[in-house]
Amino acid sequence: MIDATTRLRIVPHSVSMQQLAGHLLLTSNVPRDPVARRTPDWLHRWAEQAPDRVFLSERAGEGWREVTYAEALGHVRAIAAALIARGLGQDTPIAILSGNSIDHALLSLSAQYAGVPTVPLAEQYSLIPEAHARLVYVIEKVRPRLVFADDAGRHAGALALPQFDGIEIVATRTEGASRPVTAFAELLEGDASADIGGRLAMVGPDTVAKILFTSGSSSDPKGVLTTQRMLCANQSQLASVLPFLKERPPRICDWLPWNHVFGGSHNVNMMLAHGGTLSIDNGKPTKALFEETVRNIIARPGTLSFNVPAGFSMLVREMETNDALREAYFRDLDMIFYAGASLPQDVWTRLETMAKEVSGRIPLMISSWGMTETAPATIMVHEPIGRSGVIGVPLPGTEVKLIPDGDMRCELRVKGPNIMPGYFGDPAKTAEVFDEEGFLRTGDAVRFVSGDDPGCGLTFDGRVSEDFKLQTGTWVQAGKLRLEALEGLRGLVQDVVVCGHDRDAIGLFIFPRPDQLHGINSSDGAVINAALQAGIETRLREMARAATGSGRRISRAIILSEPPSLKDAEITDKGSLNVRKIITRRAALLERLYDNEDPALIRV
Repeated sequence: MIDATTRLRIVPHSVSMQQLAGHLLLTSNVPRDPVARRTPDWLHRWAEQAPDRVFLSERAGEGWREVTYAEALGHVRAIAAALIARGLGQDTPIAILSGNSIDHALLSLSAQYAGVPTVPLAEQYSLIPEAHARLVYVIEKVRPRLVFADDAGRHAGALALPQFDGIEIVATRTEGASRPVTAFAELLEGDASADIGGRLAMVGPDTVAKILFTSGSSSDPKGVLTTQRMLCANQSQLASVLPFLKERPPRICDWLPWNHVFGGSHNVNMMLAHGGTLSIDNGKPTKALFEETVRNIIARPGTLSFNVPAGFSMLVREMETNDALREAYFRDLDMIFYAGASLPQDVWTRLETMAKEVSGRIPLMISSWGMTETAPATIMVHEPIGRSGVIGVPLPGTEVKLIPDGDMRCELRVKGPNIMPGYFGDPAKTAEVFDEEGFLRTGDAVRFVSGDDPGCGLTFDGRVSEDFKLQTGTWVQAGKLRLEALEGLRGLVQDVVVCGHDRDAIGLFIFPRPDQLHGINSSDGAVINAALQAGIETRLREMARAATGSGRRISRAIILSEPPSLKDAEITDKGSLNVRKIITRRAALLERLYDNEDPALIRV
C-alpha cells in the first residue's frame, strides 16, 4: 500500500500470536523475499545492471573519491585473488584495525568473495594505548593471518606489539610503520595463479563472513560468528517490509562504525543489496567532528538517514539555524531510522515539522531491535506510528518467544535465519546462550505497546541479565532503574551503576561530571563539589519518596572521583559501562557503600 503521509509503498504490521506453555510466540504474517546465497552475488548483479553507478565514495581532499559497481567488482576480484594466493581461507581471519574507508570496504568484500572471515575492530583499541589490552585479547583469540590498517604510521604503536610478530601487515599509507608493511596497492594487483571462480563456488550460506566482537558490557567481548546466511537473510527480511528500497536505489551518508553490526552489516549491506550508494561520513556526532558531518551531508545527502538519538539531537539543533543543511537533508529523504536508545519525542516532532516545511511530506520514521548475534534486525517498526520508543514487530522469518515475568514484562528470546550459530572458540558460552528449543537468550526485556494487539508492537524494557535479587528476595530491574536514576539526576552525573545483589537495599555508584571534582572529599580521596553532593542527595530523596516498593527505592550512594577506566575494561568501545568489571574492580568501594558509618556515604 502507498502511505498517504510518507508517500512510500509500505507493508503494514501483521502479527500472529500463540499462547503456549509458559510463553507467547510472535511471528510475522508478511511473506519473506527471496534470499541471496552470498553477498558477492549482489556485487555481481549491480556490476552487470548498473556498472557506472557509484557504490562507494569518501572525501579526498576537497573532492571525493568514487568507486562504481563495475570498478568495485574488479578490485574485489583482484584482492580476493591476492588473498587466495597467500593461502587464506576460513581458518585464517583478517583483522581490520582502522575505521570506515573505501579500502576497508573493498578488503572486507574481497574476503567475503574468497571465503575469508574479517574481524573489524574498534579503532580506539589500536589508537589509545590504554585500550591495547582489548586489542591483545582479540588478536590472541582469533590469531589472524593478515592485518589491515589504513595508516601504518598512525597505528604504529599498536602494530609494534609482539602479538603482531609473524603476521603480514597491509596498509594504505605505509609511511611511519613500526615494522615491515605491505602496501594495499599490491593487493589490488591480484594474482593470476588464483582460482577465483572455484573459490567463490565454495562460498555458501554457512561460510563465516565476519567475526564481530560484542562491546563487552557485561563480560569480555565475545566473537560472533556472522555467516553469509545471516547477512543475506537479514536483507531479505528488511526488503520484505520496506519495499520502497527496491523501487529506487537508496543513498546514505553514514558515519556509523563498521566494527559494529549496525553500520557494518545492516547499512553497508542494505546499499549493496539494492544497488545503492554509500558516502562515507568521516565525521561523527561529537563536538570535535560534527562540523565535518554537516559538511558531508550537504555535499552528499541521502534518501535514508541512520543515526543514534544523540546524533539526531545534534542535527536538529544545527538545522534550526543552518538552512543549507536542512534543505539538503530533507529534500529527498524517504526514511529516518534510529537505534541504540529511544529518540526523545521532542526531537522526533521537530524532525517531522522540518520535513514538512522542506518537502511537504514526513519520511517514514522507524526503529528496530537487534544485537550483534542477530545480524542485527529482528524486530522492526515498518509502518508510520507517530511516536518514539517502539521497537516494532517480528520481521518475516523470525520467531519471537516472550516469557512473562508477572508484571506485564517479558523476557525476549529469538530464533530465525539471521541468528548466529555461536561464538568463536567458545562452545561453553554458545551452549549457555541458546535455550532447549534453540532460541537465543537475548537478556533483554520488552513490553507490549497494547496488551490486546501485538501489531502495535513492543517497547524495550531493560536488561533481564542485569536484574538481581535483594536479600529479601525482591527482584530489582537494574537496567530500568539505572535509566530512571540518570533521568532523576540529569545534569549532575555522567553515569551510575546500580548495586545491591544479595544486599538489603539498593545503592548507586555515581560517576560525577568531570567539572564537579572539587570542593569536599569523595569516597576515594579526591574532592567533589559540595553543591553537587547536596544536589544529588536532594534528588535521591525526591526519587525515594516517589518509589513504589523496595525494588525501586535507591537508599544509598557513593560518588566516585575516578572515572570508568578504559584500560581496565570498565568502559566498552561503545562508551557504555561494563557493570561487572566496575563492581569487581571496585569491591572495596562496594563494601563502603553498605557501611552505614562511612563518611562518604549518602543515605536517603
